[in-house]
Amino acid sequence: MSTPTAVAVGTELPPLRIRPISRTTLALFAGASGDHNPIHIDSDFAKSAGVGDVFAHGMLSMAYLGRLLTNWVPQQSIRSYRVRFAAITPVHGEPTATGKVVAIDEVDGERRATLELLVTLADGTVTLTGDAVIAL
Repeated sequence: MSTPTAVAVGTELPPLRIRPISRTTLALFAGASGDHNPIHIDSDFAKSAGVGDVFAHGMLSMAYLGRLLTNWVPQQSIRSYRVRFAAITPVHGEPTATGKVVAIDEVDGERRATLELLVTLADGTVTLTGDAVIAL
């Protein structure tokens, strides 16, 4: 993989469409991340907490955005990456990760692009917002 060269403000990354989030995905992510909070894996617990059902870990959506970035550029090109959690991703939700170049700057002799990042569900709900800076 090589870093894209024909990048300009407004360039959009190829969207990353995720299959519906299954209970298996949540259980596997809990094991991989070490986050075994029952709100993500135990339907009875989720209901007792006033939520209709389990929902995805916010860090799972952050991982999908990370995959969006590394599908586009090599990992070593990422200079910064941060997110803000905006809404939950319910079990069976279908997230799509997207990114768009919003600025290009020269920093320390390196051409860098600032990206606006989003994870959106099929109904238009934005579950995660973020930004990243990558070296071009």
